[in-house]
Amino acid sequence: MDPSVEIVEFTPTPEQYAWTFGGAAPVMRVRPGTALRLWSDDAFCGRLRSTADLPSASLRMPFVNPQTGPFYVEGAQPGDTLVLHLAELTPARDWGASSLIPFFGGLTSTDRTATLQPPLPERTWIYALDRAAGTVAFESSDGGFTHPLPLEPMLGTVGVAPAAGEVRAALVPDVFGGNMDTPEMKAGTTVYLRVNVEGALFSLGDGHYRQGEGESCGTAVEGAMTTLVLVDLLKGSASGGGPAWPRLESDEHWTVVGSARPLEDAWRAGQVDAVRWLQELHRLDELDAYQLLSQVSEVPLANAVDVNYSVTTKLPKRLLPAASAYQGTHERLRALARG
Repeated sequence: MDPSVEIVEFTPTPEQYAWTFGGAAPVMRVRPGTALRLWSDDAFCGRLRSTADLPSASLRMPFVNPQTGPFYVEGAQPGDTLVLHLAELTPARDWGASSLIPFFGGLTSTDRTATLQPPLPERTWIYALDRAAGTVAFESSDGGFTHPLPLEPMLGTVGVAPAAGEVRAALVPDVFGGNMDTPEMKAGTTVYLRVNVEGALFSLGDGHYRQGEGESCGTAVEGAMTTLVLVDLLKGSASGGGPAWPRLESDEHWTVVGSARPLEDAWRAGQVDAVRWLQELHRLDELDAYQLLSQVSEVPLANAVDVNYSVTTKLPKRLLPAASAYQGTHERLRALARG
């Protein structure tokens, strides 16, 4: 990190965990240009520590997916764009946990897809972290199969307070961000979120040591995380009033995350805002941008299990002319993070 950047550290106590976006008092005020080093607990609050720990007995619903925050960003007003650059994501424990939870996941009956089938049985897996090798180890329930998987830390949840006084559970993804569960939320990514309330009131959490696209069973390799994040702010006139949906920028992609049900509406939301972003980046009219999108976009699922599904529309920079989003904000913050 550039030594000129102020780094503020914050580790919440369990009493300070945020369980919603909106409706929670800020834990701290921060200035744009500040870097925060934040600790966040895993989605299970650290309660699944062995394969004998099952969700129904160990978790205290609805207190899951705790967030660190919210943080009040000085000067942030509705219509501005909050900018969060994820400089570093470091696992804060030497193990992660994943589980099957009754009536939750993509391949079981759920509260929204009701059938006469019983729920899948509960089961917990513990993944040992090998920091030197950069892996987490999958082990089958009978111990007969083990295999190391690459450690790829990400945040499942990053968001701001919603508009119109809404309070949304930390399990929900929507226009305010939230529980999007996209592996694109990794170190080196810059996140652009529309500010809906004074101070933005952003929170983050739900660390994953790795996750496949779609998060099929509903849980990743859930783990506590230490996140170094650079906070910035673009005023409304400089950011067009803020993006309609969360936008992410890495060195390789411009990405939009749309969240809704049914799944095709999540896809449509991201596609439409990607058309708008192409118009902004390359001064194209709407139909030209739509045509270009159709030939270059990559569209992996982020999650197909949450209250809303999330679909990412990724625009590969290698296939497009060089362009600078938001006055080169990503490049500037990337350089600060690299020091």
